[in-house]
Amino acid sequence: MSLTNKETQLVFHNGMRTIGGTLVEIIYKKSHIYFDFGSIYNPSAPVQPTDLQGLLDEKMAVFTDNIFDPAIALTGYESKPDGYENTAVFLSHMHLDHSKLVNYLNPSIPLYTLEGTKSLLNTLNINNDFLFPLANPVDGATVREMIGVKDHETVTVGEINVKLMPVDHDAFGACGMIITTPDMTISYTGDIRTHGYRKEDTLLFCKESEGCDVLISEGVSISFQEIEEAEENDESEIKLTDTINDMINSNPDKQITFNYYISNVERIANIINSCSRKVVLDAYYAYVLKEAMGVESYYYTIDGKNYGLNPSFAIDFQILLEDTNEFFWQLDTQAMKYFDKMKKDGIYIHSNASPLGEFDPAYAPFVQGFSEKNVEFLSLPCSGHAHPQDLVNIVNWIKPKLLIPIHSFHPERLLNCHGDVLLPEKNQNI
Repeated sequence: MSLTNKETQLVFHNGMRTIGGTLVEIIYKKSHIYFDFGSIYNPSAPVQPTDLQGLLDEKMAVFTDNIFDPAIALTGYESKPDGYENTAVFLSHMHLDHSKLVNYLNPSIPLYTLEGTKSLLNTLNINNDFLFPLANPVDGATVREMIGVKDHETVTVGEINVKLMPVDHDAFGACGMIITTPDMTISYTGDIRTHGYRKEDTLLFCKESEGCDVLISEGVSISFQEIEEAEENDESEIKLTDTINDMINSNPDKQITFNYYISNVERIANIINSCSRKVVLDAYYAYVLKEAMGVESYYYTIDGKNYGLNPSFAIDFQILLEDTNEFFWQLDTQAMKYFDKMKKDGIYIHSNASPLGEFDPAYAPFVQGFSEKNVEFLSLPCSGHAHPQDLVNIVNWIKPKLLIPIHSFHPERLLNCHGDVLLPEKNQNI
């Protein structure tokens, strides 16, 4: 390995050979930082943990000294003094596999993220059911304090500098990080791609990372296919919007519904802007879209909660159930309760919504339910992660001395023709 005699240390606590639960620590003398702070998601688990004790016991999160809220009683886990003078945690984006544990973070540790992610997390957790809950909420807060950082701003933690740079991903406010210490430069991609709305952000991140000592890169797409076997992929957010609009326009007399992942506010904003039908969202989703991007949408209300939306945009849900030509409306979990009252021979578009795919035991019966109703089920996704060849391009643009691929079932598939590759084991200190 080309990096020797450095005082900077990297510790890989979790997330190396899983998709989710990334926890990496960077240490320089008396200061250290962590990223990210999510949990592993295992939909096949017979019981889903609902507290920190269960997450640790089921290995969906890892224990490290002094990082969790000391007000949370734990059995079998005890922190030891670590002697650090400066500690901070950074979030790359709001997806739950990177963020769901933030309310379990020690309140004395500052948590930094881009302003877009901070705003979105606070908005998403308004009902206190998106993140794991705070142990001791104050004044009705549902999310622990976060420090919002502007795009390209640098945060200093002792002698460690962290520059947060926006990147292209399917979560609003996503960033990569360029971390510098007196003897090392480390770039962390977070989750990244080049086929979305913010390709130029990814390219700028790569340019500023060029020649770094260490590149810590996600590798989600190579979990499922070898790079050499991956076909040319022209998938993009723009093409997805075009495909959805073509489907709507070619079926003028059918009930057409959809669902999407709530954090992808840019996707739904673009669909609303281009769709020939009126796009109608569940009120909670409409609230998130308005708070994140300032975009007002038509909405329906089932849960009776008041999100402060403009009443002139409200659509009666019964009208949607009968509609076949005016609306393109969201069939989310609440609306699925009325599935039997929907029109037959309609079309449903599943666009990166939950359940996420065949790996989830809930997916097959979910799809079967549409067949039984004689509703055409269309899966029209657009990945939030770089395609295999794009991952190669990102490495080649950055040219790191050392590549450390993580956040993947098969990180060994990503190579580095510009230097070394390291596949760290859990708790390995470099």
